[in-house]
Amino acid sequence: MLDIHWIRDHAAEVQAAAKKKRIEVSVEECLRKDDQRKELLREVEGMRKKRNEGSAEVAQLLQAGKTEEAERSKAELKQLNERIAGMSQKLDQVNSELERLMMLIPNVPSLDTPEGSSDADNIEVRRWGVQPEWSFDPLDHVDLGILHDMVDIPRGVKVGGSRSYYLKGMGLLLHRAVQQLALDLLLEHDFIPFDVPLMVREENMINTGFFPTGKDQAYAVQDESLWMVGTSEVPLVSYYGGEIVDVEKPIKLAGVSNCFRSEVGSAGRDVRGLYRVHQFAKVEMVVICKPDPASSEQLLQEITSHSEHLLQALDLPYRVMAVCAGDMSQKTYKQYDIETWMPSRANYGETHSASDLHSFQARRSNIRCRDEQGKLQYCYTLNNTAVASPRILIPLLENHQREDGSIYIPPALRKYLGGRAELIPQN
Repeated sequence: MLDIHWIRDHAAEVQAAAKKKRIEVSVEECLRKDDQRKELLREVEGMRKKRNEGSAEVAQLLQAGKTEEAERSKAELKQLNERIAGMSQKLDQVNSELERLMMLIPNVPSLDTPEGSSDADNIEVRRWGVQPEWSFDPLDHVDLGILHDMVDIPRGVKVGGSRSYYLKGMGLLLHRAVQQLALDLLLEHDFIPFDVPLMVREENMINTGFFPTGKDQAYAVQDESLWMVGTSEVPLVSYYGGEIVDVEKPIKLAGVSNCFRSEVGSAGRDVRGLYRVHQFAKVEMVVICKPDPASSEQLLQEITSHSEHLLQALDLPYRVMAVCAGDMSQKTYKQYDIETWMPSRANYGETHSASDLHSFQARRSNIRCRDEQGKLQYCYTLNNTAVASPRILIPLLENHQREDGSIYIPPALRKYLGGRAELIPQN
């Protein structure tokens, strides 16, 4: 959420951001509702003041024995109360309409955010690693998973429906190993590890900026006012909701959780394999810091580098992309995606996403800190993927396969896999 005064001073800029992010909202209407709200509030407060004065006058008249005049004043107060009730109801309606519009107003992208309407317009910032070349026809991760008896998609679909899967044997162990590697790397940088609630109240989805615009991507818990999280970012940020925090040093949180997404709008896309599934696991970074653009920019670079270090440890080729405005969510100020080389796609595929939200999320969640003068300010928040699995297994299996079907295990993972340096086919 943005400050209404800031919106008023930057109306054209905000409306342009809404257009870029394809959010249907009128900034002009929002400001008009705010004007209407202020006018109604002045009228209601004026009438309430008059009512209070009238009540005091009635008391004085009764004390003076002027019963007839007091009754006339009471009748006038009754009419005034009816007007106040009517105006208050109208004020509530305007407040509700204003809140609805404010919840649709997007964060304005940073000045260095690329222009564009989709991920095709994202700009490469840098790349690392060399794409593998083979003298044989490589297998994709599905066939490798079958060969090593570590993935079973048909039974997953039988039990859980489309985009479901089983990880078994070494599939599960790899899944857990990459998560532990990511967590251990974050612990070296003073992140506090968290196991988080996977079901949260709707207000937390709203406060963290995932609702209302992303509601179709989430699963509701039937007969409960709860939603399944698509990232531990929601419960991690909400942990400090409504609080005043000390951000002399940035607060660094690492959530380890399962995640759930409906993938609405993805029908027919990435239907083979593990790229786009309904249930997955993530190690997620969340940072809460002082409201300083330079500090948050430095932290954005820092958390992006953590993901790069993990990919380098896994010896996986990747590229860092500056995300354009049209590919951003409502809440994002600046974003980098990391795409890892996936041979079966003959292309890079997104595996990480790092975002700086400035105060957008903290304002909704009411997370504040004190500045040097002791004045309360809204914090800045950032987030990034440390690792998401099973998607990371796609490049891990495909890039490290050998002609005989065996799979090379990077040294960084071996301590989590009993020292194994390679996987031998089971089938």
